[in-house]
Amino acid sequence: MDETFSDLGGLADEELKAMIDRLTAEETEVSYRRRILHGQIDILRAELVNRLRVRHHDGDAIIADTDVDRLTEILANRASTLRLVPDPDPEPSNDPSSHGPKAAS
Repeated sequence: MDETFSDLGGLADEELKAMIDRLTAEETEVSYRRRILHGQIDILRAELVNRLRVRHHDGDAIIADTDVDRLTEILANRASTLRLVPDPDPEPSNDPSSHGPKAAS
């Protein structure tokens, strides 16, 4: 277990509340990132299915390009309405795609 919880009895109520708030905010951010990743995976899988359908000439594609476009639009709209909590100790990253929208404080 993390040393963060080594002396809970010695923390004041306000410190406990602050810790709860910080961890809740972190969980919200992780959950948001997970949903974005799942959406990206869905888009990639849909593209792969389309390509396989076209290659094998098994009739019309089960997933149309409009379905992929619509899913992309839905994910973009959801992402723009969510409020992210900034990481208090962000780790530097060289990947520009890893930087999502930041929350307004």
